[in-house]
Amino acid sequence: MAEYMAQGKQPEVLFWVGCAGSFDDRAKKITKAFVKLLHNAKVDFAVLGTEEGCTGDPAKRAGNEFLFQMQAMMNIEVLNGYEVKKIVTACPHCFNTIKNEYPGLGGNYEVMHHTQFLKSLLDEGRLKVEGGKFKGKKITFHDPCYLGRANNEYEAPRDLLRKLEVELTEMKRCKSRGLCCGAGGAQMFKEPEPGKKDVNIERTEEALGTNAKIIAAGCPFCNTMMTDGVKNFEKEGEVAVMDVAEMIANAQDL
Repeated sequence: MAEYMAQGKQPEVLFWVGCAGSFDDRAKKITKAFVKLLHNAKVDFAVLGTEEGCTGDPAKRAGNEFLFQMQAMMNIEVLNGYEVKKIVTACPHCFNTIKNEYPGLGGNYEVMHHTQFLKSLLDEGRLKVEGGKFKGKKITFHDPCYLGRANNEYEAPRDLLRKLEVELTEMKRCKSRGLCCGAGGAQMFKEPEPGKKDVNIERTEEALGTNAKIIAAGCPFCNTMMTDGVKNFEKEGEVAVMDVAEMIANAQDL
């Protein structure tokens, strides 16, 4: 973004990578797949790089409002300094926080989840989504809480999956009745409290119950929790957990 500003240019969109997409080895693959799709669709985008800080979502969910506001204000200052108008992110937690909580602190932007943005590229004819290696495969989609129930977006990821010509099978708890993967509310960063069953195990059981070969996700946290669940049932050789962006990129071997 700094280079764009130096040249007096504005990108079409700012790609907010997020902590998971930047540092988590598994989530980095999602970042790379999404960037391949952006290049493929000839989208002029920029990133903040080292100027990007955590949105503050985990701090806020864990109850540290002071830390959240500190992190948010630093990001807003950077974003406003670059006159950013439109942001796309592959993390529903970043998406929800920047979209719904930054305006109260002076950060007003058009914010899109990567599945929404990819759908818009598809609708504009800039991106082609074809079945390829996923054609006819049985897939189930796990709704991320902050994309689904928090922001009422259920169709964008499913529309993209249908374009891959997959056999989409829904879990009994889906869309507005979807079940959390167990990572929300900053639970991602701690061990669960003692109980009869971990949330991610419960959710993975539902996903495996559909006999899907791939559990499609749209969130790096969900991806981790569902992957751990699949490993728990020793099914990693039979069932893959993939982000929607990875599936589109892999179907076309970009």
